[in-house]
Amino acid sequence: MKEYTREELAQCTGHDGKPPLIAAHGKVYDVSNSYHWRNGRHHALHRAGADLSADLSRAPHGAHLLARVPVVGRLRES
Repeated sequence: MKEYTREELAQCTGHDGKPPLIAAHGKVYDVSNSYHWRNGRHHALHRAGADLSADLSRAPHGAHLLARVPVVGRLRES
């Protein structure tokens, strides 16, 4: 599995030919095929290219929904 730095993840916004990726709890997910992540944005609240671990605790849904999208790597902690 590929390891992503926070800087690499930040570039994966779904624009300029890069896939929309998000991270949560150390895993990196490809949300390219998720209806809820069109254009690299999730309900105008979140943008791809970010670690959303802290935000998941405040979300109206649990992290279990991430099981619907593929894990493509790990987030490297510095």
